[in-house]
Amino acid sequence: MTTKPAPMMPWPEEDFSVYGSVEEKPVGKIQGFVAKAMERNWSMIPHVTHNDEVDVTDFEIRRKAWNAAHPDKKRTLLPALMKCTVDMLKQFPQYNCSLSADGKKLFAKSYYNIGFAVDVPAGLLVPVIRDVDKKSLDDISAEIVALSEKAKTKGLSMQEMSGGCITLSSLGHIGGTSFTPIINAPEVAIVGITRTQQRFVPDDNGNPVLRQMLPLSLSYDHRVINGADAARFLRAMADWLVSYEFS
Repeated sequence: MTTKPAPMMPWPEEDFSVYGSVEEKPVGKIQGFVAKAMERNWSMIPHVTHNDEVDVTDFEIRRKAWNAAHPDKKRTLLPALMKCTVDMLKQFPQYNCSLSADGKKLFAKSYYNIGFAVDVPAGLLVPVIRDVDKKSLDDISAEIVALSEKAKTKGLSMQEMSGGCITLSSLGHIGGTSFTPIINAPEVAIVGITRTQQRFVPDDNGNPVLRQMLPLSLSYDHRVINGADAARFLRAMADWLVSYEFS
């Protein structure tokens, strides 16, 4: 015999003016859409978040050296992470899938479109860069700049926010040490990036050395991805960044 779950308690309604001065404002159109999508994604997807960190000390040395030698083609972290993510999707194809609405079918993708979250005054938008595997870092960087600017000014079409395989959400320009990004359905995972931290870690001889550590947070759909897969995914990302050479 199965029992029905108890109905959810109603949302509390109060007259806030009893406590002091208040101003009633409507929820913006974009934020209202984002709120509904986030409520659906959080309530329907069994989220788990795995946290790890990457020693990017040598990566940053190489990046800064490249930028000094090529001031007209400077490199930033996000385009490199997009290239890294493509390699991760190839190595771990279960991340490049989507579940059907009823959860009975799995769609395995053979393309590599990467979304990235953009913080705009009216809310949050996720433009998608298509065929990242076929594009250079310069091409990816230019698209990130163009789509970010359009998102913050003119806005994006649904076409420009559709077809993603996985999303990157970076808060590194603001701060934080980790967070739980909500999966952008129908994708099955999202990577969160926060600000690089300077920390002393022991070297091979046990002596403390100052290193730059990049925190990464991977939220995944536990119906498709298991915990060990998530740990392997972020470890593989770390290995990729440690050995990556800019070109």
